[in-house]
Amino acid sequence: MAGEWIDCTLADACRSIDYGLTASAVDTAEGPRFLRITDIVAGHIDWKTVPGVATDDETAGKYRLDDEDVVLARTGASTGTSAYIKAPPSAVFASYLVRLKAKPEFDSRFLSYYMKSDQFWTFIRGVLGDKSAQPNASASTMTKAPLHAPKSKDEQRAIAHILGTLDDKIELNRRMNATLEAMARALFKSWFVDFDPVRAKAEGRDAGLPPHIADLFPDSFEDLELGEIPRGWDVGPILATARLLSGGTPKTDRPEYWNGGIPWASAKDVSQCGESFLVETERTITARGLEESATQVIPALCSIVVARGATTGRMVVLGDAMAMNQTCYALSTILSTPFALYCHMRHEIDNLVHAAHGSVFDTITTSTFAASKVVLPPRPLFEEFEERVSPLFRRVLAGTRAVRTLAALRDTLLPKLISGKLRVAGPQLPIGKETR
Repeated sequence: MAGEWIDCTLADACRSIDYGLTASAVDTAEGPRFLRITDIVAGHIDWKTVPGVATDDETAGKYRLDDEDVVLARTGASTGTSAYIKAPPSAVFASYLVRLKAKPEFDSRFLSYYMKSDQFWTFIRGVLGDKSAQPNASASTMTKAPLHAPKSKDEQRAIAHILGTLDDKIELNRRMNATLEAMARALFKSWFVDFDPVRAKAEGRDAGLPPHIADLFPDSFEDLELGEIPRGWDVGPILATARLLSGGTPKTDRPEYWNGGIPWASAKDVSQCGESFLVETERTITARGLEESATQVIPALCSIVVARGATTGRMVVLGDAMAMNQTCYALSTILSTPFALYCHMRHEIDNLVHAAHGSVFDTITTSTFAASKVVLPPRPLFEEFEERVSPLFRRVLAGTRAVRTLAALRDTLLPKLISGKLRVAGPQLPIGKETR
């Protein structure tokens, strides 16, 4: 039978509360990873995208992230956002994060779920008040949050196990999605960046492709403005394969325009999506809001949406038809090759971000796309590529929908379990009955 619950503060449950390292990230594979607020997307950390930091062993030890730590953002729009650290690589955390280590009598994953609860966020919103320009809060202030928790660590673990099982399944789906997309992008790089089939044919080797595909590749190169490219291919703007669409915002003082059945994407939705496909948005609009504003519905699975103001090249494929606002651009394929376009855009955007150290998206305009110079393979090759990668991306979309379903279940259970309204009998046991 579920036992006694106690009341304390988050600080009471922690044996240490520490600020992070003040340093600059570096683009290197050496040294520890340098976790920053921006590396936490929807509570998820993709360690492959976390940069490094140059530091000595003593400093790295002081700021090291260990398994079962919890980090908490203390400034900016993400103030109060947290992440549970599970099996990290060698990593340290940045100064705008706070590291929490649980006392032995508390389960750290339970604490991490408490920090996602309405109770915690009600406290955080009260602390922040009207600090809308640049929200921030000290570690000591945020950890004064009132904590209602099972006295038994076993019961804490049981709650964390239920929620953690869902999160682990979500993470598994995300890793599978990343693997599938990596396969598609690797093929794009081989065909359209490294030109492996062309080089093979030029050297008299087997291209390793079915004859009808191999025959589409030339067997020589020519020098054009972008350098050596396959003979007969073109160079031109990315808009040679896509139409550029813009969005708009219904008047915000007209309630009849809002909370309808049409998803409405913003740069925030794109930047915080954390997935290749966008399938839900923070806000929705009505049919009247659509008709009486500059926004338009962008069809599903044929458009790539880029956040204009993002500094990291955030972009998504629309998994469902949706409208968008003026903080985004949509590139709608004109060749019926949306996933080829996505891979093409990912390659070009990565190059732009790297060359400009992330600043390019501060000033991206329609002329940025119009003036772009990219390699344009023949349409039949793009169509063959699309046919090969389309099943991979459709599996990614199915995995993304599964993630949303699991996340919805977790978000339904979390407030009931964390508040004690739904009780469990012990570690790793099924959910018991709901108390009234």
